[in-house]
Amino acid sequence: MEFYQTTIQLPSYPRGFHLITDHIVDNFPATRKLSKGMLQVFLQHTSAGLTINENADPSVRSDFETFFNDLVPEDYPEFVHTYEGPDDMPAHIKGSLVGFELNIPITNGKLNLGTWQGIYLCEYRNNGGRRKLVLTAFGI
Repeated sequence: MEFYQTTIQLPSYPRGFHLITDHIVDNFPATRKLSKGMLQVFLQHTSAGLTINENADPSVRSDFETFFNDLVPEDYPEFVHTYEGPDDMPAHIKGSLVGFELNIPITNGKLNLGTWQGIYLCEYRNNGGRRKLVLTAFGI
């Protein structure tokens, strides 16, 4: 069994849902060494999230943004945690709903995603900044 781990920093993305599959693959070549294994992607932030979804039609990503903003509005009057701005508490809730970790199979040195699947960074803050990912790959 082989085991690899690194931390990468993503560029700063605006609020929204962004495909980051290529950024992960390009910055973690260790996955190419594995014929069978798993990649764990862990986001070290609580006001963003990770998910896998449609990688072809960008309207899917804008629909995600619209739905999540309707689901957890910034003007919800019961929020107490508002010290970092009106987008902060909604970002924490959205992050908890989506999650901060993904596990993806590796087959023949490649991520074994479906044809139309891609990894999204879900940026819920207006100015979230650069996000860090811990990438861990293991297998044979």
